[in-house]
Formats: sequence, structure tokens, C-alpha cells
Amino acid sequence: MGERLKGKVAIVTGAGSIGPGWGNGKATAVLFAREGARVFAVDINAAAAEETRAIIAGEGGECTVHQADVARGDEVRALVERCLATYGRIDILHNNVGISGLGGATDTSEATWDRVMNVNAKSMFLTCQAVLPHMERQGGGAIINISSVASIRWTGIAYLAYSVSKAAVNQLTQCIALEYAAKGIRANVILPGFMNTPRIARGLAGVYAGGDVEKMNAIRDAQCPTGKMGDAWDIAYAALYLASDEAKYVNGVQLAVDGGLTCKIV
Repeated sequence: MGERLKGKVAIVTGAGSIGPGWGNGKATAVLFAREGARVFAVDINAAAAEETRAIIAGEGGECTVHQADVARGDEVRALVERCLATYGRIDILHNNVGISGLGGATDTSEATWDRVMNVNAKSMFLTCQAVLPHMERQGGGAIINISSVASIRWTGIAYLAYSVSKAAVNQLTQCIALEYAAKGIRANVILPGFMNTPRIARGLAGVYAGGDVEKMNAIRDAQCPTGKMGDAWDIAYAALYLASDEAKYVNGVQLAVDGGLTCKIV
């Protein structure tokens, strides 16, 4: 066990995995615990978060599970109050919840637009809004939001609502970073590139190669400068750095974790 987050309390939203394997939130929650944090694991799927908790407990860490829809203000306020009642403070907020929504400018339905914006952008606004007063009272804290390279680049897939929602996350993060910098609170955003996670396998397989996940992975690997997609642990270690005191002077940064993908012209 490490000590990079020793004594800290971390809320991780989207702490369960949507399918077998390691999603970004699951890996981050486990890594935070390995580095000494007490983790408050939030997910709309309690069973998925419980799987994460069991891994942490099995390694000697501490984790509490809380089921919530983070796109609902009342549920966000309730989870923050429970975290405070359980652990007494909140040092880290890691926002990992996100969904995709296929469709371009003319074929994205209003319902899809609203759902994607609510889950991806509104949820992070709500969690930040609920946590910030407590961090300010404590004299500091760290917020890490998960965006996407799709927020700044065309990735070859038409998912307008997703891209716009993630662009909103970028600006939300930077606005908070500057508003609260003098109060000891840092806010940074991670932009994952092409990642091999359970959510990608479930959400995008139908877009590539007629639903053949193996072919999809081969196509996406070939698009990466490294010749291979990243995985959940690449995101988790970036989040660990941003959450730790090692990043005490890192604020308002959009950190692309993409193997160099966003440096490419084509």
C-alpha cells in the first residue's frame, strides 16, 4: 500500500464498472484506496460499486458504497452529507460518470441531447456545487473531472451531444479552478483518448465493424500513435497524480491521456 493519498477522503462517482473488467472509475477508486484514501464509492448501480468496495476491502482498504443518480440534485446533496457523516471531510472529488449518445446535428433527438447533457455535464456541476463549500471550509481540496478528447477533436464518430457535454465539462472545470484557486482548491480535467474499457465495448461496438468488438479494438488500436489503446489504469494514475499533493501547483489543466492522439492531423 502507498501513502500518496494517506489521510484523505475521496468521493468517486461512477465507481462501478458497466461490465467485466476495469472501467476508469473502478480502477481509480481502487488505486486511490491503495494509496491510503478512504473512498466513498458512488454509482447508480449499487452492485457494481459493491464489487469495487469488495476489491478495496480485500486489499485492506476502506470504502463505503452509496447508490445515487448524480444527475439529481437531491441525491447529490444526500451523498455529500452521508460522506461527511461517515468520514467527516471531503478532500477529493473525482467525477467519472458519463454516457455516450450517437447522432449528429440533425439526427440527435431532443431526448438524447437532454439525457447526455444531464448525465455528463449537469452531474458534475451538481457534485462540484455540493462539495465546494465543504472544501472551502476545510481550507482546500482537489477536483478531477473526466472529459474526453472528443471535447476538443473530431474522433470520426458523430456523437454531437457527447462531444458538447464534454466540452462543457472542460469549461466548468476551468471556471471552478480560477474561482477557487485562492481558497486552496484545485480543479483539473482529464481527457481520455481511445481507451479499451467495458463502456467502450458496450457503447461503440455497433458503430465499428458491425458490432464485432475484436475488430473494433483492432481499428481503434491502429488509430493510436502507440499502436494500442490505453486502459483504465492510465486514467487512474493520471487522476492519482492530480489528486495528490504532488500536483499542488497544477490547476485548471486539461490533461490529455491519449498516447499522443490529439497531436495528430489525421
